[in-house]
Amino acid sequence: MRNAVIVSAARTAVGKAPRGSLRTTRPDDMAATVIKAVIDRAGIEASAVEDVVLGCAYPEGPQGNNMGRVVALRSGLPSSVAGMTLNRLCASGLQAIAIAAQRVLTGESDIIIAGGAETMSLVKRGGFQWDPNPTVQQEYPGVYMNMGLTAEILAAERGITRDEMDEFAYHSHRKAALALDKGYFDEEIV
Repeated sequence: MRNAVIVSAARTAVGKAPRGSLRTTRPDDMAATVIKAVIDRAGIEASAVEDVVLGCAYPEGPQGNNMGRVVALRSGLPSSVAGMTLNRLCASGLQAIAIAAQRVLTGESDIIIAGGAETMSLVKRGGFQWDPNPTVQQEYPGVYMNMGLTAEILAAERGITRDEMDEFAYHSHRKAALALDKGYFDEEIV
């Protein structure tokens, strides 16, 4: 069986929705910037890319209309390069990478760009028009549960207190700020 490897990786900085410096930046433009950097870092011709697989939790508004294809074109890839968008909510980007790897492993493709893109400033959580299926909501109420409630239930099940969560978050943010200050993310952020 073939191997699938990550040859190049990049990401944008993280903004603070809805007040951060990236709040008015389109997600397709940010993703195109990343793809340009990934191609440049990999040292390949854009025409060698066969597909762009992009995960997006709320594919609507500026991140709708098959953002994977829009991003492929916006990044300067030839129109012969396909693009697809998929939604698995919080795991959308990870699923995109998994699908790309599977296609390489099976020999269907050689070079695929995969990842995720999202803006919580331009597309609100839950999308523009929340409209859950009433039958599914009644029979499977957890299907529409947000990550905040999921975290609260998990914390209760595992006996994790709010103070423990806050302390963990505090230390995590301090470590991230220190890593930024020391330049540890300089090579991955474009």
